[in-house]
Amino acid sequence: MNPHQAFSASIVELFASQWRNRGLIIQLAKRDVLGRYRGSVLGLAWSFFNPLLMLAVYTFVFSVVFKALWGLGDESKVNFAIILFAGLIVHGLFAECINRAPSLIVSNPNYVKKVVFPLEILPSVTLGSALFHAGVSLVVLLTAQLIVTQRLPWTVIIFPLVLLPLLLSTVGFAWLLSALGVYLRDVGQTTSILTTVLMFLSPLFYPLSALPENYRIWLHLNPLTFIIEESRNVLIFGRMPNWSGWTLALVAGTLVSAGGFWWFQKTRKGFADVL
Repeated sequence: MNPHQAFSASIVELFASQWRNRGLIIQLAKRDVLGRYRGSVLGLAWSFFNPLLMLAVYTFVFSVVFKALWGLGDESKVNFAIILFAGLIVHGLFAECINRAPSLIVSNPNYVKKVVFPLEILPSVTLGSALFHAGVSLVVLLTAQLIVTQRLPWTVIIFPLVLLPLLLSTVGFAWLLSALGVYLRDVGQTTSILTTVLMFLSPLFYPLSALPENYRIWLHLNPLTFIIEESRNVLIFGRMPNWSGWTLALVAGTLVSAGGFWWFQKTRKGFADVL
């Protein structure tokens, strides 16, 4: 087989390749999760302790040191922690994929040399691993909410649908960055800075309503803002999502995904030469 052959970059091939290799994606994602904790005493239990530890730190800093409140009236530090945690789950999912994307191809040169290996699934594998950790954090969030409020809103079941536009755009950015990371190694140094900046430019530690009206429009340019707000609505407040905004986010996510896949497929034939 010719390592420099052209690869289909159509949106049909995007979904077809993921479906065709779904078994391999699941196996590699499982191996990625287990490999992360291999050799540690607590093993997979770290997937519970890590988000809880970060939640405790952020809650102490913002609700105790800075006295931050969400403006919900009778609000306790536990309520603030739950609202904060919901946003951290969304940001953490996005940040894990984006931060790992630039090194996906560079760190797996053996896959590049195997022409029969579907390189395009590597971002999906990373997304699958990130979804596992997000799922663990979600269980922690819902358990804490059930203990504190003794109830869960029925809108919780809509959360995967709310998350769909973010999943599409995240894997699209991962395709773009993983290909760029092969040719431009500085990409890996900038993604961690970008995700940290997005953390503070997203309504994680404060409600969107706390900002002056003329600043909110700029925050909406952040792709995480809408998903974080709607995730809190369905997970905590029991509100239906803004379907018109969700539709726009879904279209944008699909376009980002298609664009990232197109770039990946068009540039992948040069990976072997660079590596």
